[in-house]
Amino acid sequence: MPRGDKNAYTDKQKRQAEHIEESYEDRGVSKDEAEGRAWATVNRQDGGGKKSGSGRGQTPDHSPSRKGGAAQSHEARSAAAKKGWQTRRAKAG
Repeated sequence: MPRGDKNAYTDKQKRQAEHIEESYEDRGVSKDEAEGRAWATVNRQDGGGKKSGSGRGQTPDHSPSRKGGAAQSHEARSAAAKKGWQTRRAKAG
């Protein structure tokens, strides 16, 4: 387990870290590495562990949760757009 006491984290942050960790493990990352990455992501989003109510007014940084994953190819995105356009056109007319 990574260094540091997790008592300073809210229940929501702990749930987020668990979910992120499971996602990494599903993609084949080792348990230790997945746990480290999960907590790094939570820290990046919320600025580290904190009890609820502290640091109000600061918007969380969601950019780490948008990174990675299987991005859709240009061709697949284009095909989906064309299909949607055709469907809307058919329903309108």
